[in-house]
Amino acid sequence: MLAIIAPGQGAQTPGMLTPWLEISDCAESISRWSEVIGKDLVALGTTADADEIRDTANAQPLIVATGLIAANLLGVSAPVISGHSVGEITAAAVAKVISEFDAMRFVNDRANAMAKAASLEKTGMSAVLGGDREEVLDAILKLGLVAANDNGAGQIVAAGLISDLSLFADNPPAGARIRPLAVAGAFHTRYMQSAQEVLVKSAATISPSDPTGSIISNRDGFAVVDGEEVLERIISQVANPVRWDLCMKSLQELGVTGVIELAPAGTLVGLLKRAAPEIETFAFKSPADLAAASEFAEKHK
Repeated sequence: MLAIIAPGQGAQTPGMLTPWLEISDCAESISRWSEVIGKDLVALGTTADADEIRDTANAQPLIVATGLIAANLLGVSAPVISGHSVGEITAAAVAKVISEFDAMRFVNDRANAMAKAASLEKTGMSAVLGGDREEVLDAILKLGLVAANDNGAGQIVAAGLISDLSLFADNPPAGARIRPLAVAGAFHTRYMQSAQEVLVKSAATISPSDPTGSIISNRDGFAVVDGEEVLERIISQVANPVRWDLCMKSLQELGVTGVIELAPAGTLVGLLKRAAPEIETFAFKSPADLAAASEFAEKHK
């Protein structure tokens, strides 16, 4: 059984759209979406530097746009679809819950609102690598931080006030390494409540359809088949933790044998290789991978 998954923020790299724009259909889509959201996705995906595309307001629409053109080029339907954080919007469009234009408008609203929310207080995120899971979670909780991303495979992301993250880094749990992340704020925590409120209003203009396959939700790894619920969960996820560990567990329990990660690919298949090595993975990074990606999809359909 095949699953298609979409990466979240942090997967972007400078120039990542360049090879895709050599394909006329992809270039036309990117141009149309740029007009819809009022941001030059071509420039962001070709000439912008790492700092410019690290900006939440730019990173999120760029990541979703890249995932959508990869999905369109692949042209494969899968019975299981999922995405990490903002990748859930990509997944919703791939599964036909929302249109591509609605996805781009929605992700742009999300990106702008989260960037604004992040500017209100000095917050951030740090990756915790290794250590005993329960000890790590306990240490995060004791400092008033939140395990905002539970990514499985020995990786948890703590989020909260910068001052508390500094204390955490000074006293890491036994066997754990702490790496500050270059993000603007504490995403997937209460600090994003104002962004969630913006998305409620944004979603009121969207009429979702039921997905073409099961969408594995970041909230709890549940397989969602109702379009309204998919959209509601995407909204609430902005201010609540991402449980990617449970998403990977659901992929196993559903009997998925192969997973294709859409561009900008690499991060999620890396986690899967460690957490669920029995599932074959394919990172669809550029148009040059199309033939191999199609062959992989055919093998696991």
